Amino acid sequence: MAETNSRRGLGRGISALMGESEPLAGPVAAETVREAPIELLRRNPDQPRRHFEEADLEELTNSIREKGILQPILVRPAPGAPGEYQIVAGERRWRAAQRAGVRSIPVTVRELNDLDVLEIGLIENVQRADLNALEEASAYKALIERFGRTQEAVAQAVGKSRSHIANSLRLLSLPEPVREHLMAGRLSAGHARAIASAPDPNTLAKAIVDRDLSVRQAEALARQAQGERSAPVRSRPRTESSDTAALAQDLSDALGLKIEIADKGGRGEILIKYRNLDQLDDLCRRLSGG
Repeated sequence: MAETNSRRGLGRGISALMGESEPLAGPVAAETVREAPIELLRRNPDQPRRHFEEADLEELTNSIREKGILQPILVRPAPGAPGEYQIVAGERRWRAAQRAGVRSIPVTVRELNDLDVLEIGLIENVQRADLNALEEASAYKALIERFGRTQEAVAQAVGKSRSHIANSLRLLSLPEPVREHLMAGRLSAGHARAIASAPDPNTLAKAIVDRDLSVRQAEALARQAQGERSAPVRSRPRTESSDTAALAQDLSDALGLKIEIADKGGRGEILIKYRNLDQLDDLCRRLSGG
């Protein structure tokens, strides 16, 4: 990311920018990690994450009261505000530190441009699964529209497939009531994608929520709404099959690959399908923590 023209995935480059690599020897490390008064830190208005769970914030606040802040917050000099800092990564820690009454926090200062800041914030949150589907899609849209990135370049930067980026962007065209269901967790991203191109997504979303339909059932409902032939859709039974189908969809969304789960009485197998060696290499890297 520091090399503006380089498109990297979730590898060592982002860890170094976020201050998670091993500290440098000599005077450079002393200059880049410092204590800053908490009132000099400002949130980034382009931070992809908008919603912070109250329970998570409270838990982190208690941890900071007991043990302090264990990892520096990544900041840059605040544009237009000499002597102040803009948060690049670590806003949740900053919010919790304020609650805990902390007066100063350790920060890692980097000279970063607006594109770097948006990409790092997006990758940090995607890597930690901290964004809801609409926050993620909005960040992808900003990278494409404000900074001229292609869907392929965005996919490479965040370690997702291009189809995942395209499907995420489709969620932004959903009507407001459907987006509210999505934000509240009543619909998953898989549900929302299933009805995105249907004639009346609002009605379908209400039916999915009221009848507690699985993603597969939502897809069948959307096909029926578009006049395609399919079996009648019944309310989701509380069985392991519907749970494993939902889990397979969640894994597929996270990896950008086709996932199938075959479960028989608590035992079974997971089938991951890839289309080329690049996808296989990416999967191996992510599973090995590379």
